Amino acid sequence: MLYRQSQKIFSIIIFSVLLTAFILFPLPAQAAERLQETGEKIVVVIDPGHGGENRGTIENNHEEKFMTMVTAQAMYEELCLYDNIEVYLTRTADIDMSIEDRVQYAAEKEADFLFSLHYNASESHALFGTEVWVSAFAPYNGYGYQFGYEFLTAMREKGLFVRGIKTRLNDKGTDYYGINRYAVDLGIPSVIVEHCHVDEERDEGYCATDEQLVEFGRADATAVAKYFGLKSSSLGVDYSSHQLTDASSSSVLPITLKDDTEPDICQITIKEADYENGLLSLIVNAADYDSPLLYYDYSLDGGVTYSRREVWPDCDALTGAYSDTFTLNLQIPSGTKPTVAVRAYNMFDLFLESNYYQSPEAFAAKTEIPASSENTETDSNEQENQINKKDLAESVLSENVAEEQEVSLLTFLEICLVIVILIFIILLVSQLIAYHSKKRHRLQRRNDAGSRRDQHR
Repeated sequence: MLYRQSQKIFSIIIFSVLLTAFILFPLPAQAAERLQETGEKIVVVIDPGHGGENRGTIENNHEEKFMTMVTAQAMYEELCLYDNIEVYLTRTADIDMSIEDRVQYAAEKEADFLFSLHYNASESHALFGTEVWVSAFAPYNGYGYQFGYEFLTAMREKGLFVRGIKTRLNDKGTDYYGINRYAVDLGIPSVIVEHCHVDEERDEGYCATDEQLVEFGRADATAVAKYFGLKSSSLGVDYSSHQLTDASSSSVLPITLKDDTEPDICQITIKEADYENGLLSLIVNAADYDSPLLYYDYSLDGGVTYSRREVWPDCDALTGAYSDTFTLNLQIPSGTKPTVAVRAYNMFDLFLESNYYQSPEAFAAKTEIPASSENTETDSNEQENQINKKDLAESVLSENVAEEQEVSLLTFLEICLVIVILIFIILLVSQLIAYHSKKRHRLQRRNDAGSRRDQHR
């Protein structure tokens, strides 16, 4: 009895240990079949966003309504090269068209999917990256997620930063964006594709020419072909065996749900200060329990001004992974006594500002040496000093990366060691329980035998 109980306890503990290891070290997304069922003939409707009086974003001398038209036309032409597919465009000219009319057109064509193409911009002009908006309701959430994963994976390979697959609700509790809202009402799967931000320098270089807009359209078509498992004899490709990421047709994926709260933690602590060479290293620790962290920026003047946003280390908006701790190395302007703060941004651009680190002293001012053609030795020394400083900064950064990798490895090994020790203890306890149980059985048998002998007498 005790032995069987110990086995049950052992199984429960092992399950708990494995579950903990799975949470600490999540596996990559699993391959799966397409959730959406379709007939042999696939019908796709492409919607070039905006048009007519609705120009869309016009930042950086771009005009979104024309950009989406170029991309949609390229997507249309590429998809038409695949077998067993019908492709339609909601508009082929620069005309006004309501959202309801676009979705109604897709319904009239009995579309299997409606793809609404867009380019992005932000009020702050600080955002960059690519994203997909899907319905917040099953099964359309799962359909959109499986396509979005294919599209964003291709955009990441292209070099763009991935901002995620997202949902948003309005005050009535339905989908915020009209395309998804009306499409759900008519039973049509749909997504809104935001290729990149035209108003941020790290994205603008991807959409500056018509050739680049055409490349986006072809990439969109390939993502659609992979989603539906299409093949093309003219292109020489076959995606009929292509596996999609795992999703659900009965529930909404939590990673897509809008996070209305700022990150939960953002703290900084001093690691090292090299006042002579103007280098300051800080440990940044942050977490958001509802969505991944995507960006960070920092201030050297107590929050008055901030740097441009940078990608949060190891963030992956598709899996929800990110590093909760990293080393931030800053080059401090000479002669300043910085007050540093860091802001952590989640997947829905909400941020939390850290505590402030006040430097106890000013970083050394650089000695200015006037340029002179006669003082070639001094110029050479100054260049050597600059090289040495750069090498020192790179050395510090390399050491920090190495230290972080070493810490991660040590943490993993420590967890493994703890698991091994727990298993050893559990086995030892179960063996002791079994030993004592057998011993009691032997004593009981002896007593029973003695009792029978006494009865025979």
